[in-house]
Amino acid sequence: MDEVKLSRVEQILEELPYPVSRAEAASAFDDVTLLLADGETNLGDAIADTHSDEYDSADALEDSLYNVLPREAIGEPYQSEGEG
Repeated sequence: MDEVKLSRVEQILEELPYPVSRAEAASAFDDVTLLLADGETNLGDAIADTHSDEYDSADALEDSLYNVLPREAIGEPYQSEGEG
């Protein structure tokens, strides 16, 4: 099982051939754990919870993914992982 930080999720989403259906994207990442600011979730399950049936780009899929994650998953506003 692979793990990916939320801040790096776009890089693996770019591996998909676009356009891609929500079901295909969810299936492609059903064994990936998405590491969040407040825990973790299955990336495939999170993609399955998005609202579009098809995505034309990694950016579009990433935007939809952020829309279904709880605010706490992203961390404090205006802070990057490198601050501290």
